[in-house]
Amino acid sequence: MQASATPSVIAPILVGRAGQLETLRGLVDLAKRGEGHVTTISGEAGVGKSRLVAEAKGYAAKQGFLVLQGNCFPADSNYPYAPLLDLLRSLFASHPTDIPAAELNSLVRKIYPLLPEFVSDQTIPLSQLEPEQEKRRLFAVLANFFLRLSTRSPVLLIIEDVHWSDDTSLDFLHSLARHALSQSILLVATYRHDEIPPSLSNWLAQMNRSRLTQEIRLLPLTRVEVDTMLAVIFDTKHTSLDMRRFLHGELLDTLFTLTEGNPFFVEETLTTLIAAGDIFYAAGFWNRSASREISVPQSIQDGVQRRTEYLGESARHVLTLAAVAGRHFDFALLQQLTSYDEQQLLRIMKELVVAQLVVEESGERFAFRHALTRRAIYTQLLKRERRMLHEAIAETLEKLISATAHDHTQDASNLVPTPHLSFDAYLEDLAYHFYLAGAWEKTLDYAYRAGEKALRLYSHRAAVDYFTWALEAIDHLPSTPASPVLYRALGQAHETLGEFEQAEQNYTRALETARLLQNRQAEWQSLIDLGFLWAERDYIKTETWFRQALALAQSLADPMLYARSLNRVGNWYLNVEQPDEALRYHQEALSIFEQLNDPHGIAETLDLLGMASYLGGDLIKGTAYYTQAIKLFRETGNRQGLTSSLATLAMRGPTFHTDMMVAAGSLAEAQHDAQNAFKIAREIGQRSAEAYALFQLGLCLGSQGEYTRALAAAQTSLDIAEEIEHHQWQAAAHAMLGGIYRGLLALPQARQHFEQALLLAQEVGSLFWTRMSTGYLASTAIQMKDLSYAEKVLQAGSSPGDQARTMAQRLLWCATSELELARGNPARALEILDELDAFDPNVGEGQGSLLILKLRGEALAALQQPIEAEAAFARAREIAREYGARPVLWHIYLASGNLYLARGRNVEAEQEFAAARTLIEELATNIDNEPLRNNFLDQATALLPQQHPQLPKQAPGGLTAREREVALLIAQGKSNAEIAESLVVSKRTIETHIGNIMYKLGCTSRTQIAVWAVETGLAER
Repeated sequence: MQASATPSVIAPILVGRAGQLETLRGLVDLAKRGEGHVTTISGEAGVGKSRLVAEAKGYAAKQGFLVLQGNCFPADSNYPYAPLLDLLRSLFASHPTDIPAAELNSLVRKIYPLLPEFVSDQTIPLSQLEPEQEKRRLFAVLANFFLRLSTRSPVLLIIEDVHWSDDTSLDFLHSLARHALSQSILLVATYRHDEIPPSLSNWLAQMNRSRLTQEIRLLPLTRVEVDTMLAVIFDTKHTSLDMRRFLHGELLDTLFTLTEGNPFFVEETLTTLIAAGDIFYAAGFWNRSASREISVPQSIQDGVQRRTEYLGESARHVLTLAAVAGRHFDFALLQQLTSYDEQQLLRIMKELVVAQLVVEESGERFAFRHALTRRAIYTQLLKRERRMLHEAIAETLEKLISATAHDHTQDASNLVPTPHLSFDAYLEDLAYHFYLAGAWEKTLDYAYRAGEKALRLYSHRAAVDYFTWALEAIDHLPSTPASPVLYRALGQAHETLGEFEQAEQNYTRALETARLLQNRQAEWQSLIDLGFLWAERDYIKTETWFRQALALAQSLADPMLYARSLNRVGNWYLNVEQPDEALRYHQEALSIFEQLNDPHGIAETLDLLGMASYLGGDLIKGTAYYTQAIKLFRETGNRQGLTSSLATLAMRGPTFHTDMMVAAGSLAEAQHDAQNAFKIAREIGQRSAEAYALFQLGLCLGSQGEYTRALAAAQTSLDIAEEIEHHQWQAAAHAMLGGIYRGLLALPQARQHFEQALLLAQEVGSLFWTRMSTGYLASTAIQMKDLSYAEKVLQAGSSPGDQARTMAQRLLWCATSELELARGNPARALEILDELDAFDPNVGEGQGSLLILKLRGEALAALQQPIEAEAAFARAREIAREYGARPVLWHIYLASGNLYLARGRNVEAEQEFAAARTLIEELATNIDNEPLRNNFLDQATALLPQQHPQLPKQAPGGLTAREREVALLIAQGKSNAEIAESLVVSKRTIETHIGNIMYKLGCTSRTQIAVWAVETGLAER
């Protein structure tokens, strides 16, 4: 990105439009084959219709289309053939070489006098036909011209903004559409769905009745899509950390509220911010100034000015009041403010609707057509005017609500009757207007209540505003003391948004205020809040706060506070690798909550017991706890608890994080849970939960070999964790990235991420992440043949007397076993693996952990115990296939093949190697980055032995082992979906295999493949 770049140049308007673009490309492909189509693209102004058309034009041009485009303009509605003439003028100006000049000259003479500037002979006699006959003649001439063009090359015919089109042009397009269906013509028309005149409405109805068209409706971008748009515009590589926080926090909230997801308005607003210097590019990075105010773009101000200058005085007055009232406003409120009777105000509202400034939402409620329209009118007022009007609106609204609440009693006799209104529904409006009016007592009341409501609805940015207004009101009311509850509420909102410093400041002020007021319960809550907050970055401080909270709860003899304190201290024990202590504290807390019959406390404790079980080395018991917790979180409506439990539940599969323990579910199931957790985290706006769900999602995807998606998820998790300065989640994200790169065999990158994860974990003081990072790092060093470094790392990360029990300890011991194998000490490696199994409560009766079974097979093979080794590999292969762990599966195929080869079982060896090769190739298709893909293929292929000279050079029909598997399953009558499920691959991969089989065998159908499988004896074998 260059310093001179502006959003209007670089904005990715097509964010969120992939489906519509794919539809258009499909229609282009059909038209190329002679199957013409007509499609309309509709949406509000600025939503991206023209940008989508531009992408379609580029695609069509590459397919050899002749692209013709005409545009309609506001003055064209009474100008016959206006867009067609605009199209033809553009065509003549471009002088396409494949259209003879004589043909163009003939056309302009036949349609004379429509394009007189292109006719040299101005003495051509004018047509003497009746108007309707002349119209038909012109239609035929123009239609024949376009149809002849389509015989030379396919034609993309575009008419933009047909809501301004004349009736004659619409009639012609209807006529042309009937002929185009069997020709190589794609006709695309765009229009604004909120500005449909009767003529266009009739045309659309005719086209629909004739089934001549399909519509592509473009909606505004969602908040997530606007966030994605900002991320692409301001590439994180060229964005300061402070700017990233601003982009995905305050700017996103404000921008989405103002633009309502309209891509053009987003561009225009960003351009205004850059032009004003509020966002600037310097020293290779985008930065922001201290200014927080977002101005209305001049282009939008000009548009609003043009629409208001024709309004009557009364309409302008009502429009001003409405702009101060807000984006949405009530008819009754305006009536009360203006004292206009109902008919008079209705006439004014109709005038504003016709001017396309406001829209009717219901019989009682109106809204500005766009938030920026309202903002443009509001900013024209003087500050004193605004304050007076806000006060009048606030007091009037309060009276209206009070009147309806008391069924229009005598106090409300002078008010206009209105449907029932409630204070809760209008808390935000009342807080807003009283705050801007400077009415501080009312502001304190309504702003605090609006903030509480915003927290309940997970609108944390709005909650920050309301609580800040309430504190500002207290500053203006000397006799009103500050409240620890208010400081805590503001701290909660900041913490959820990932704003650590502001959260700590408010929690600390809540603690100080509570102690000053001798409010012991508020003091306890502040201690817990500070402990939670510091868990993001410093476990020493975390312990201090939680220990103080536990001691205070004991002194208060409050069982609920005591149980919650037990849970917090228990979770601290877990993060310092003392799971037995953690479980003891949580079990005591669970007992108390069950006695109190507190479903919220029970759910939170079950979640913590699940985490303690997982990290303590028992995925099956932990999954049982999480299943109960998730059910209770759903019943109680606790979405914050739900997203946490769902994300952690994703660890139950054999991920590279947990494959040293007996799994409790498949990776596909785990991925589904992680995706749901991420969705909920985004909906409630909890940034730390979003980062947590994303690295768990990356873990699941990476463990299945979905490498591109895994890298994107883990990198986004890291970006968010860095923005909110959550050091623990930064360590986790680096560990996930390291694991994904290790799966890609990009070992130097993996090592860098594991080293960074270890450094961050040590800074936070989390022994769990320190040990996990150490195990990962040592294992990667072993793969890189750096055994001395691996030994050094393991020695630094281990302590005397460590058992192979917790998840992190088990990873360390697995790395130690790998080191012993690499040094040629398989007997010692096997001893370690036996000890690992001894500490796993779920090993036995055919159960085993994927990684340990694989390592056991390698150790037994090295000890010349082939039968036992083969059994270990076979069980590992079953688990990998059953649970979808494809990256581990190809390594198992490789190890098993080497075992068979060493025993002289060459045919079986080649089958294993062929399966490994096929799986490697399939995994490579999931790597979009070409250097990474090439490196993976090179490194993985190098691990496979050269083809054994005694093995057959080619399988029957030239098929690979995997292709023979697919052919056999086809012969058994399996569908593509069933084959994909059986072989643990995607349906797209199976389709690729079938295409290769057909090519190699010269088949044209699945039936022929089945016949070949039977005839060659493959099915029988």
